[in-house]
Amino acid sequence: MNNGILPKHSAVEEKLHRSNSSASWTRPLSLPIPGVRTRRLRILVPNVGVGSLRSSRGRRSRGPVLVCFACMALFLTVMVFSRNKTNKWTENWQPSNADSSTLVFRREDLQRIWKWEIASGHFPSSQPIPKQIGLKTAPMNPALPYQGRKPSRYRSSTEDQDTDTYGVGSKRVYLDIQSVYPNVAYPPRPVPGSVADMDIIMKYCNFSTGKYVRDCLEVLRIGGGLDNGRRLRRGNTDDWKYIYQEQNSTQFEYDITPDTNPATTPRRALVGEQKVDPDVGLVKKRGSEWEAQVVFPPTLKHRPSSALKTPCDPENPRVYHMFWTGPFTDKPYLALLSFLFTQNTGMHIRDYPADSPVCRPQFWMWINPGPAASVPNPSAKRDMFKMLKNSPWASPFLHPRFKDVIQFKLWNTTEQLDGVPEIKDEWRSFKTLFNSGGHVISVPSEKKETTTVTTSGNDTAAATKKGEEEDMLNRTGSKSSSSYDRLSVILSDMARFILCHRFGGIYLDADTIFLRDWEELWGWKGAFAYRWSRLEKYNTAVLRMHKGSALGTFLFRTALKNGLDFHPMTVSMYTADAFIEPLLLRLPDALFDSAWLNTENFQRDRPPQPYFTEFAEFFDTPAQNSAAPQALGFDGFFKGAYSYHFHNFWWKPFDPSRNWPDLGPRFKAGEDAVRAALEEDSVKAKAKEVPLTTQKDATSPSSTIEEKSKNDPIENDKRDLDWATVLKRTFEAYIRGERPNMYGEWLQW
Repeated sequence: MNNGILPKHSAVEEKLHRSNSSASWTRPLSLPIPGVRTRRLRILVPNVGVGSLRSSRGRRSRGPVLVCFACMALFLTVMVFSRNKTNKWTENWQPSNADSSTLVFRREDLQRIWKWEIASGHFPSSQPIPKQIGLKTAPMNPALPYQGRKPSRYRSSTEDQDTDTYGVGSKRVYLDIQSVYPNVAYPPRPVPGSVADMDIIMKYCNFSTGKYVRDCLEVLRIGGGLDNGRRLRRGNTDDWKYIYQEQNSTQFEYDITPDTNPATTPRRALVGEQKVDPDVGLVKKRGSEWEAQVVFPPTLKHRPSSALKTPCDPENPRVYHMFWTGPFTDKPYLALLSFLFTQNTGMHIRDYPADSPVCRPQFWMWINPGPAASVPNPSAKRDMFKMLKNSPWASPFLHPRFKDVIQFKLWNTTEQLDGVPEIKDEWRSFKTLFNSGGHVISVPSEKKETTTVTTSGNDTAAATKKGEEEDMLNRTGSKSSSSYDRLSVILSDMARFILCHRFGGIYLDADTIFLRDWEELWGWKGAFAYRWSRLEKYNTAVLRMHKGSALGTFLFRTALKNGLDFHPMTVSMYTADAFIEPLLLRLPDALFDSAWLNTENFQRDRPPQPYFTEFAEFFDTPAQNSAAPQALGFDGFFKGAYSYHFHNFWWKPFDPSRNWPDLGPRFKAGEDAVRAALEEDSVKAKAKEVPLTTQKDATSPSSTIEEKSKNDPIENDKRDLDWATVLKRTFEAYIRGERPNMYGEWLQW
């Protein structure tokens, strides 16, 4: 505090000082309110009788002064109560700056987007529709349980409150998920077809309402049955049940298909009727025209899992997407291992039954083989699989045992953009595709060979800058904090929306580790991302959208008019400017990024377990806390969260002392190759320090690697293992067949 500027006394002292003064400079005046007979307006007016004004002359002139103040107050009152009489959408909304608005859709189109998503079952929430959308009636919602309509005298007008949806769907039965004796050593798998009630999760996990990550994770653990045999709560926890099943019911059948076509014949205005702009209150993007009315596909039909003919919903493919550029490293390696360790892939069954009641998830790893700005060559797919086969970190997942659940796919930017109907005819008009938060990186269409002769400091600086730009254009992956592959990051911002819109499913960043089964997240049919820490913005490190949805159409058409910018902060502007944020639910980051608030100095008074003050502590756990990883293991790592996002650190190994894939005899060749390479690098490093006469005595790495792999001295291992190391070794032990997965299932080879 700057004591030279701010007052030293408190607000309480100042209030007492004013109340004890001999006279007040203001006094209350009561005035009638036009149109309201039972109430009066109380305002403060200057007390003209203070001090010298208490003279008789002042008293004689007080009347005209009070009349002037009364007239002014009456004028202001009328203005306040009469504003926005013709606009029922903007009463509680502060319009955004027209210079920064991203909106290109009219109100009528926004209404159609809302109706399409609700009718398709993509809004299983009791959250109201923003009044700015302007719906006059409550849409029927097949994803909410049936509810009888209230008589009109008990319903408030849509002019006074937001519009609720009207549930016409199946009944919900909330589940009490617990381990049953004698199988209490591991938590039970989620019930197939179960659904997470996001309204309940928001109730207990929303940072905006003061909820702690620690408390949220406890609710997620108990409600999800993850506290097997360790339930210490003795009170009634029924309110913490957030997982339910829908009972198939044909009692209520309604035609909920919205009108997706514009009215062919507009209503004729009455004589003397004032014309009202239907888009009043919406702020259009400056310099852009309103988007031409788009045509949406027919709405989807929401069906409970019990009503499906097969365990998998064809309109809701259970596919995880991940995008990777450059050489395959331990980062996507661990993401795939965590997928096998947590998700219901059926790896514990040797011959997977065709009539299994479980919808088996798939993991699609999308590989961009070269720099983000490059064009794949005709043999790119063959070269990709050759690279994967020769990579010790990737080759284990090419094993036939994983062919039904893990697939590697080639990313081709041109092909993917052409596969999006909303932008396929227009995206080529952009000079560059690399726009992130308004920061545009130009990419030359052709590389020109130039010879630079430096003759001065300015020339040297220009050459250095040009060299840095060339290096950025040719990067394939982030090898250090100073050589960050920015273009690939920008490309991945766009890739996640393309993949979800084209194929459906859930996208995850490659710096994500699964921590539990996502069954009930798949059951929730809405679209979602998660919150950007303390800010009410999106982080799309986890993104769920539906194939060919109206929401996807909105996002791509809006992005097209805003430079094809898919940065999370920009996407947050798209949805906020159009009042469709509830259609892309912003889940609490406790579910996917439990350490984020702590790393930004929030909730440190009651942090979750483990307690990270910065993301680097996942890789380098402080000495005073480094007993926890080995003592608690996987079960002590943000138990209850669905995943963990370690935020980049691509260059930090998970297991520095054993930085190789340790998957047992079946994959020994890959392990030996990495260990040999590491040993060779070590010998080269020592050779620079050893005199030339003694270098001939150095032992060849290839001759000793097999012997060392058979007998690893414990002294070579790090004394205190970090959290990253413990998770890697836990997942690898499952693949080696030395322990079951988190649900007690053993991998069958």
